[in-house]
Amino acid sequence: MANRTGHEILSRLRWPIGLTRYGMVAERGTRAFWPFWSLAMAVLGVLMLGLHDMVPVEAVWAGAVVTLVAGLALLVRGVRAFRLPREDEVLARLDATMAGRPIQALMDAQAIGAGDPASRAVWEAHQGRMRARAETARAVRPDLRVSARDPYGLRYMAALVFLVALLFGSLVRVGSVADMTPGVGSAEAAIGPSWEGWIAPPGYTGRPTLYLNDLKAGEIAAPEGSRITLRLYGPAGALRVIEDVSGAPVRDAEAAETESEPAQDFALARAGSLAIEGPGGRRWDMALIPDMAPQIDATGPAEASAVGDFTMPFEARDDYGVTAGRARITLDEDRVDRRYGLAIEPEPRDAIEVPLPLPVARGREDFEDVLIEDFSQHPWANLPVKLELRAEDAGGNLGQSPVQEIDLAARRFFDPMAAVVVEMRRDLLWNRDNARRIAQVLRAVSYKPEEGMFDRESDYLRLRFILRRIETGARYGMSDETRDEIAEALWDLALLLEEGTLADALERMRQAQERLREAMKNGASEAEIARLMDELREATRDYLEQLQREFAEQNQRDGTDQPDQGESDENTMTMTQDDLQRMMDRIQELMEQGRMAEAQQALEELQQMMENMRMTEGQGGQGGQSPGQQAMEGLAETLRDQQGLSDQAFRDLQEQFNPGANSGQSRGNEGRSGGMGRGEQHEGEGEGQSGEPGQQGEGQRPGQQGGPQDLGESLAERQNQLRRQLDQQRGALPGAGTPGGDAARESLDRAGRAMDGAEEALREGDLAEAIDRQAEAMDNLRDGMRELGEQMAEEQRNNPGQQGQAADAMPGQNRSDPLGRNQRGAAGVEDNMLQGEDVYRRARDLLDELRRRSGETARPETERNYIERLLDRF
Repeated sequence: MANRTGHEILSRLRWPIGLTRYGMVAERGTRAFWPFWSLAMAVLGVLMLGLHDMVPVEAVWAGAVVTLVAGLALLVRGVRAFRLPREDEVLARLDATMAGRPIQALMDAQAIGAGDPASRAVWEAHQGRMRARAETARAVRPDLRVSARDPYGLRYMAALVFLVALLFGSLVRVGSVADMTPGVGSAEAAIGPSWEGWIAPPGYTGRPTLYLNDLKAGEIAAPEGSRITLRLYGPAGALRVIEDVSGAPVRDAEAAETESEPAQDFALARAGSLAIEGPGGRRWDMALIPDMAPQIDATGPAEASAVGDFTMPFEARDDYGVTAGRARITLDEDRVDRRYGLAIEPEPRDAIEVPLPLPVARGREDFEDVLIEDFSQHPWANLPVKLELRAEDAGGNLGQSPVQEIDLAARRFFDPMAAVVVEMRRDLLWNRDNARRIAQVLRAVSYKPEEGMFDRESDYLRLRFILRRIETGARYGMSDETRDEIAEALWDLALLLEEGTLADALERMRQAQERLREAMKNGASEAEIARLMDELREATRDYLEQLQREFAEQNQRDGTDQPDQGESDENTMTMTQDDLQRMMDRIQELMEQGRMAEAQQALEELQQMMENMRMTEGQGGQGGQSPGQQAMEGLAETLRDQQGLSDQAFRDLQEQFNPGANSGQSRGNEGRSGGMGRGEQHEGEGEGQSGEPGQQGEGQRPGQQGGPQDLGESLAERQNQLRRQLDQQRGALPGAGTPGGDAARESLDRAGRAMDGAEEALREGDLAEAIDRQAEAMDNLRDGMRELGEQMAEEQRNNPGQQGQAADAMPGQNRSDPLGRNQRGAAGVEDNMLQGEDVYRRARDLLDELRRRSGETARPETERNYIERLLDRF
C-alpha cells in the first residue's frame, strides 16, 4: 500500500520532478563543458574580429593546431565528466528541499506494528501529513555557478570577446582563414594570388572603415579625402590596380610598375573607378561625398553692452562640424569722418583678428553663438570698420561671411570731461603727430578747474601730469612705449572722471568674480571656494554702496534730489541688495552640492545683473503716475503674488509624494517665485531669521505662516487675501464704460472666480486642482492687464496733448531698475514680464525639466498626471 501511495504521489509530481531533472542536466553539462565552449567563443570572436589577418600565416596555422588539440581534449574531458542524473538522484534533490523528506516517507512501508490498529492509524496520519507536504513540491533551481572551477573568470573573458565580435566584427572574416593557405580555400586562392583593401574615411566624419573584400562589385560612396589602402599578395604583376580617383597623374612608362606595387595607399580626391585586375579581382564605381565649406554669417547688429563689450550674434554650420572661427576687423577709412584729430593719415595698424566662440558641450554642425569682445581701448573704437567672419572645418575648408560695414561698438562716455579725454586718447593713437593739438585742447578744457569740471582735485592733478608728458613728447618726439603709456594713463583718467571711485569698486568685484570662476573650473578645495565667495560678497557690497552714493551725488548735481525720489532710489537699491544676496546664496549652495556647472551659470547671471545695474546709473526716480499706471502696477503685484503662491503649492505637492526632494532647492527658489513664495525675505526681514513653526517673520504678510503645520490652511488664507485684494483693484479700475475697461473688469472677475476655486481646493487639501485654478486665475489676470493697457494706449492716441504734458512732467522717468527690468507700463503683460532671450531660455529649461520628470516612472502617478496637464497647457 505504501508503494502504491508513493507511485501515486510521484505521478502527481511529474512536472517538478521533470524540471528538476532538466535542471540537473544543465548543471552537470555546464560544469563539464564550460572550458570547451569558452574556448569556442574566444576563438570565434578572434576570427570574427579579423585579428588573424594581422599576424603571419605560420602563426595562424600554429594557433589553429593548438586550438584544435585543446578543443578535442576539453571535449573528451567534458564527455567523460558528464553523467545523466538517475531517478533516485532527482527524487533526492527534490526531496531535500522539503522538511521531513516527504517523498522518501511516502515510498517507505511500515516495518513494525502493521497489525496494530493504533499503530496503523498513527502511520496513516503520518503518511497523510507527508502527502500534503509533498504536494507542495516545487522544481529545484539548478546551480549553474562554476566560479569554484573558474576562479579567474576565463569564461567571462571569452564571452566578452564574443560579444565585441558580434558588435564590431563580421562572420565573413572567418572564411578568410581558408584563403591564407593554398589548397584550402577557393579555386582562385589555390592557383593564384590574393588581395586586401580598405577605405578609411577621415576621422572627423565619424564614418566607419569599409573592408573592400566584403563589398561586391558596384558603386561605393565615400567621403572626400578617404584613404584607400590596398595590399597585393602573390607573384609580382599578377594583380594590378587601375584607378582614376586619386587625381595623381602617372607617366606611361611607370604605369605598369606602379599599378602592380604590393602596397598602395592614396586619397580619394574625385569620383571615378577603382579596379583590381587579375585573379579574383573586382571593380567599383567610386562616388564622392564632398566635404562642403562651412557657412557663417552674422544674425544681428553689432552692439555694445552695458560695460562696453562688443557683441554680435552669429550662426555657423558645416556638414561635419566647424573646428575654428575668427573675426577679422579692418578700418573703413572711406567712411571715417576725417576731421579734427582724424584729418591726418593714421599710423599703420594691423587688422583686428579675434577667435570666435565655439560650443563645447554640443555639436558644431549647426549652432548659434555671440561674439563678445571689449574694443573700448582700441584706437578704432566707435569708428567705421569692415567686419568679416571666417569659419574652418577639419578638412581645411574655409567659409567666409559677406563683409559688413559697421561701427566698432564700444563703451561711450557721458561725462563731458571724460568724453574729451577719451577723444584725445583716440587722436593720440591715431597719429602721434596730434600731440601738440591734443595738449592745446586739454589745456583749453581744463582752464578753470574750479568751475565744476572736476569733482576731485586729484583728477585735475593727474590730468596736468599727463599734459606735461604729452607736451614733452610733442617737442622732443614720442616713442611707441611712451605713447602707449600716455594712452593708458588717459584711459584710467577717463574712467575716474566717468565713474569716480566706482570704477575701483567695480574692478575689485570683477576680479573677485573671475577668481571664483577659475577656482570652480580648476576644482579648488571647499575652503578656497568659501574664501573666494566671502571675497565676492564683500566686493559686491562695496560696489553697491558706492553705486548708491553715486546716485545721490548725481541727483544733487541735477537738482532732482527730491524726498520722494531719494526714497524711491533707496528702496530700489535695497531691493537690489536682497536679490543679489539671494543669488549669491544660491551660488554657494550649488557649489557645496558639487553642481559646478550650474554654479558657473548662476555666476554669469550675477555678472549680467551687475552690468544691467550700471545701465541705470545717474537716472532719476519716477515721477507721478496716472491712475491707469497705478492700476497696472497693482495688478502686476497681484500677479506676482499669485505666481509665488502657485509655486508654493507646487512645491508642497512635490513634497507630499517625494518628501525632502525640494530641500536642496528651497534656497535657490527664493526670490524667484514672486512675492508670496516660500522663503521670501521682505524688506526689513533679518538675514538670520530661523522661520520656526508658529513664528511670523517681520516682513511676512498677514496670514502667512512661518512653520509647516496646517500649511494647506495657510495657503488658503493667503489665497483669500489675494481674492479680496483683487476685488479692491477691480473696483478702482479706471476706464469704466469703455470697451477696454469693461473687458478688463470681466477678465478680473473671471480671475476672482478662479481664485475662489483655488481657495476651496486648498482648504480641501487638493493641491493639484488648486494649482490648475491658480493658473487659470493668472491667465485671466494677464488678459485683464493686456486689455487695460490697450485701453490706456487708445486714450493716449485720442488725447495727444495730455500725453505730451505727461511726458514733459516726467522728463527723468526711470524706465528700468538696477536689475534691468522694465518698470514703466504693464509689468505683468506677457511682453513685459521678462525681457530679452532670458525669458525664452528660462521657459525652455522649465519645459525640459517638466518633460524629464514626466518620464520618471518612479514618481507617483498623480504627480505625473499633473505634469502632463502642464505640458498640454504650455
